[in-house]
Amino acid sequence: MKKSNMTTLCYIERDNKYLMLHRVAKKNDINKDKWIGVGGHLEEGESPEECLLREVWEETGLTLTSYRFRGLITFCMDGAPAEYMCLFTADGFSGRMRECSEGKLEWVDRKKLEGLNLWDGDRLFFDLLRRGEPFFSLKYCYRRDGSWYRAELNGRSLELFDVCGEDGAPTGRVKERSMVHRDGDLHRTVHMWVIRKREDGGLDVLLQKRSKDKDSYPGCYDISSAGHVQAGDDFEISALRELKEELGVEAGREDLTFIGWHEGYASDTFRGQPYKNWEISAVYLYDKPVKISGLTLQRSEVESAVFMDYDEILAGMEDGSLNCCLYPKEFQMIRKSLEPGYSPEGVRVREISKI
Repeated sequence: MKKSNMTTLCYIERDNKYLMLHRVAKKNDINKDKWIGVGGHLEEGESPEECLLREVWEETGLTLTSYRFRGLITFCMDGAPAEYMCLFTADGFSGRMRECSEGKLEWVDRKKLEGLNLWDGDRLFFDLLRRGEPFFSLKYCYRRDGSWYRAELNGRSLELFDVCGEDGAPTGRVKERSMVHRDGDLHRTVHMWVIRKREDGGLDVLLQKRSKDKDSYPGCYDISSAGHVQAGDDFEISALRELKEELGVEAGREDLTFIGWHEGYASDTFRGQPYKNWEISAVYLYDKPVKISGLTLQRSEVESAVFMDYDEILAGMEDGSLNCCLYPKEFQMIRKSLEPGYSPEGVRVREISKI
């Protein structure tokens, strides 16, 4: 019988634990060594609920007595047909659990799920389940190697970041933006400082004022242009994209001057939610002529932009009179990078908290 392109997956709950299936039995299994729920493909004429009840009984020996349809997941994988998964949770069942031919069944504390070998996308719907979302539609796009590069929640595109090791290199894991900032994972960003040298020898730096609707540091003065490196992208591509999106500045790779790396960590609370930001940033200067009147600001991100004197900015950061979310040591990299003989090789500034 030809397999349906629709499946069910169920997470059975008991005592704050989920019944998880460690898929270790089959050799040619796309879920090999992963931890997932129980379920399978719909048979001809079956409803999702009928498939759910049949698959749970076949794989566990349990008969569900209370369950909820929680979400619809669309899976796209390069070179393979799309699949659609009906996601259920269940909190009532009868019968005695038996061994499963698909792998090993185990009750796992929900707090320990993060430590399991899960699909990266599964971590996202677990977060939605934890937050009590009544129903959601997710779409995931995976490469053949199992990494995902695109996700949508209820038709809205989500940002995906590479999780990095302490050396700043991607680990192979990819997480959604809000989860990265919830967990404080090290991730990659780009910081572009737009500068102009004055005839009197002084230096002006362009600061953007963050939109009041931003999820962090709303209304604060910030780097000229900055942004996250999306999963799979490189630093320069990201830098050029952010300059264009936030300021309307068209630039090429040759217009950016790399001045070093910055590692920063800050923890705060915004709109009642904890926010942990641990990032490794490639820092660039952009010194081509820029006029405020010629900028096209991304209003969802940037409220306004202004050139300020370098020394006045630094003084405002030090005495607290400038409402900003800047890192002092990174800001000082600008002046140092303009000194004769400066080389960015090996430059990595680390700041654990903001002043």
